[in-house]
Amino acid sequence: MVSASAPKVKSPFKKSDNLLFDPALIPTEIQDCLPSGYVVRPLARTDNQVRSNTSFLKTLEVLTTVGTISDQAYQQRFQYLKEHSDKYYIIVIEDMNVPATLAGSATSSTPNLVTPGRGKIVAAGTILVERKFIHELGLVGHIEDIAVSADQQGKKLGLRIIETLKAIGQQVGCYKVILDCSEKNVPFYEKCGFERKGVEMGWYVNKHRSSSAAPIQAKL
Repeated sequence: MVSASAPKVKSPFKKSDNLLFDPALIPTEIQDCLPSGYVVRPLARTDNQVRSNTSFLKTLEVLTTVGTISDQAYQQRFQYLKEHSDKYYIIVIEDMNVPATLAGSATSSTPNLVTPGRGKIVAAGTILVERKFIHELGLVGHIEDIAVSADQQGKKLGLRIIETLKAIGQQVGCYKVILDCSEKNVPFYEKCGFERKGVEMGWYVNKHRSSSAAPIQAKL
């Protein structure tokens, strides 16, 4: 387990317009814990492209329906997130152990730097930073959309995704990081340092569109 205290910041990627946020927010200790040839990095503009039969969007399909998203729609959403990159931090784990004929150039022209998008994406996760009035204008990190490809189970990639998102939340000033999960995943998140708090509730708009608009009687 990576320590939660003052992580070092070093990355095999350099800051660029192609990446969603500054990769320096990802601690080098987490990179060092990944399997050989794997890297964790910010989402890139090109991650919707299919490489080695997978992509960022295909990786998300292990969670739920993704739908048909055109390249234009992906680029528009990516640009919006980038313009609000102090709120949205999406990361991916990329397996660089792919033949050059499938993936293209292995490294950048700068020593010790890796070119994002030359391998295949095998895991992903998001932390959203909410800005509050309480706790003296405190920040809260919300972890969402943790996805690991089915053929990558057993490599602790989910753990590394969570550790990375927690580290990002800590570095940007969140006073807590929270998430929702199914009952079967509680033991995993407890191992990641989370505590059981409250109950998750959901209200799905499409499910209730045809229901009556009568006011709900409830005491708070």
